[in-house]
This record gives sequence, structure tokens and C-alpha cells, in this order.
Amino acid sequence: MFLGARLMHKYNAHGATDVTGFGILGHAQNLAKNQKNEVSFVIHNLPIIAKMAAVGRACSSMFQLLQGYSPETSGGLLICLPREQAAAFCKDIEKQEGYSAWIIGIVEKGNRTARIIDKPRVIEVPSKEKDGELW
Repeated sequence: MFLGARLMHKYNAHGATDVTGFGILGHAQNLAKNQKNEVSFVIHNLPIIAKMAAVGRACSSMFQLLQGYSPETSGGLLICLPREQAAAFCKDIEKQEGYSAWIIGIVEKGNRTARIIDKPRVIEVPSKEKDGELW
């Protein structure tokens, strides 16, 4: 987490939240709701723990995984960065931590909401053991 905070400063992050119990969309909605400017978050890419997308499809909408409300959508940080800094941030995280980071969407003028586009790209995130721990 310390490295993430350092890199957020380095790349001029506008805001961030963890992605846990409310899923990626729930946390994005909370983040959008609390911005100074009237913006909306539009999610195009949906990182999901590997193999959970198949489980989500098999269980219909029971867990609301593919709708972005299940904790298995990420488990990481949702960070708002200037568009021109986002790719460099992702490369820096991967280089220093060994974990991938993704640009999952855009921020646009809006009414403090968040949404996932129809048919987002699902990114299957593999678990990675590090010193006997997952993630």
C-alpha cells in the first residue's frame, strides 16, 4: 500500500478508494458522488479474479459479479489519475511491485455517477503468490 500511495503522489492522483465489499462499481459510484466537479465514471474494462467470471455466469446474477457489485471484481485500488499519467502509473506499479494494473475506464462530465458499459472487456486477474501469500 505504501508504494501505491507514493506513486499516487508521483502521478498526481485525484482520488482513490479500495475495492472490497461494494465491488468495483459500488466503490466507483461512491467516489464519483464525492467529487468537487460534476463527473461520471465510465468503466470499459472489468478486472475479475481468474475463473470467477465463469462462476458469475453460471450463477446468473446472484452475485452481481459482471454487474460490478461483487467483491471479486478486483480487490485492489481504484485510482483516479490524469489521462496522460495513467499508462505510466500502470507500468511503474508493474515494474516495482510485479503486479499488473489496468486503465479500466474514463472520467467524463456527468452527474456524479458511475456505470459499466454494455459488454465490458473482462480481464481475468490471476492470483500471484508472493512470500507464501496470495495477492
